[in-house]
Amino acid sequence: MDQQEQTNTAGGEETAQASGAPAVLGTVPLGFQWPTIDPFLFCVHHLDAYPKGNAQFGPDASLAGRNIGQDFAGKDGWRMYHGAVVPGFPGHPHRGFETVTIARRGYIDHSDSLGAAARFGRGDVQWLTAGKGIVHSEMFPLLNPDSDNTVELFQIWMNLPAADKMVDPHFKMFWAESIPVVVERDAAGKTTEITVIAGAYRDATPLAPPPKSWAARPDSDVAIWSLVLAPGARFEMPAAASSETLRLLYVFGGSVQVAATGKTTSSVAEKHAAQVDGGDALTLIAGEKPVEILMLQGRPIDEPVAQQGPFVMNTAAELQQAFADYRRTQFGGWPWSREDPVHADEPGRFARHADGNIERFPR
Repeated sequence: MDQQEQTNTAGGEETAQASGAPAVLGTVPLGFQWPTIDPFLFCVHHLDAYPKGNAQFGPDASLAGRNIGQDFAGKDGWRMYHGAVVPGFPGHPHRGFETVTIARRGYIDHSDSLGAAARFGRGDVQWLTAGKGIVHSEMFPLLNPDSDNTVELFQIWMNLPAADKMVDPHFKMFWAESIPVVVERDAAGKTTEITVIAGAYRDATPLAPPPKSWAARPDSDVAIWSLVLAPGARFEMPAAASSETLRLLYVFGGSVQVAATGKTTSSVAEKHAAQVDGGDALTLIAGEKPVEILMLQGRPIDEPVAQQGPFVMNTAAELQQAFADYRRTQFGGWPWSREDPVHADEPGRFARHADGNIERFPR
């Protein structure tokens, strides 16, 4: 990964607090699906402790007692989701929004109706603009036959404005080796690691999103950062560029105090989401455990949202048209021999784009 290190002493121990409004506007517990705010539509944290893999790259374990096709119960610490042999999500359509998939551990095999394919994981990110329509599958091949195959990922759905809902589909890979990572040190030398997926952080410039993404607009103020604070670390998070920007902190590991000048300090417990004012520069203070936070921010699109299943449009009539178009065209058809393809013959991480361009990285 592209790493930078710097000392961050702004604020320090003397951060002033007043008895006015709280630094955190509100909190909510994190369940399986996480709450979102415009321009984001959906956020989920998948964490599955899969056993060793079998010859078909599925779990080398009995599937008895699972609701195959709809296995979300988490039996034995893992799920098959919609997969029958390999865990994951066989071919399904999308229209009108984008998916951002952050693969933290394990691997994801992507296949789509454009003929593109990819295997990514271990810090890679896939950014897919569904636009006017795409069908894709996301399978989790268990590549290690000798030990466990933990898979951990975030999937985020971000809306597209009406003007861009019917653009051509486009997917882009952000390989871990190219994603900026900044390591900050506070006055006591304790570290915060910031992985910059979208939205510049100080001098760290992220990779460019797909061209028709809401995040590609300079005034959208979209940022996606992953933060890891050492126990007791203090991190100074700069304010968003616009006072209209909405910002959510998903505290999924450890607990944190959130401070802002002129506001009372708030505590956010582990496995809670906190909404904060995008116009505030924040001081985050980790508790006794390491703290992990996913931060999403963006200026709202502020348009009507009509959503049903895999389609997100602006009106009910547009939703009906999306279903009709999919029934008629299958968004280009499915060029794969099975609904849940796994790229068994690929030795490492790769992407084969619809235009024939191939990217390869070691596993």
